[in-house]
Amino acid sequence: MLDKFITPVIKPLLTPIVATLHKLGITADQLTVAGFLVGMLALPLLAFELWYGALAAIILNRILDGLDGALARYAQQSSSAGGYLDITLDFLFYAAVPLGFILANPAQNAIAGALLLSAFIGTGSSFLAFAISAEKFQLDKPQFKYKSFYYLNGLTEGTETIAIFIAFCIWPQHFVLLAGIFATACAITIFTRIHGGYHTLKQLESSK
Repeated sequence: MLDKFITPVIKPLLTPIVATLHKLGITADQLTVAGFLVGMLALPLLAFELWYGALAAIILNRILDGLDGALARYAQQSSSAGGYLDITLDFLFYAAVPLGFILANPAQNAIAGALLLSAFIGTGSSFLAFAISAEKFQLDKPQFKYKSFYYLNGLTEGTETIAIFIAFCIWPQHFVLLAGIFATACAITIFTRIHGGYHTLKQLESSK
């Protein structure tokens, strides 16, 4: 929901950094992989209840995730392969965070973590499944023209997900409550995406 407002603010701030990275010969795919590896450090850190270490890994992952796409566009090296690598590793990272909290305290966090993981499957599948059909119909991307695939909006997007991850690390004792609230918000996103995506595609098919 907030991505379309946050992204235009952040993009200009990244330009000097990506220009330097480009001069150093660093590629967008290298940043994507590096960001993923850093982000996955959050899993053992969370499992051992090193909350602020995990928070640092999460924030650094998101910084690198913002830089890789900006670098690809700056270097004019945007590609479907790079977009595929980016979104795949993003979803693996997203799944690692609730798993870390489950491992930290299975008795307390297992059910809430499982609900959140299930919700992530729903938001991810509804998001990517529509992107496949959007490519088939060559739909425009009015709000996210820089994305390598169609970016279907929802109540819980990247900005909201990272905000809740940060909240998890700051208030780990409230993980169950926070995860339950966010899983509910994800359920709303799943419903609206399926409903909106289905009817959009039906209209496109009937107009052919």
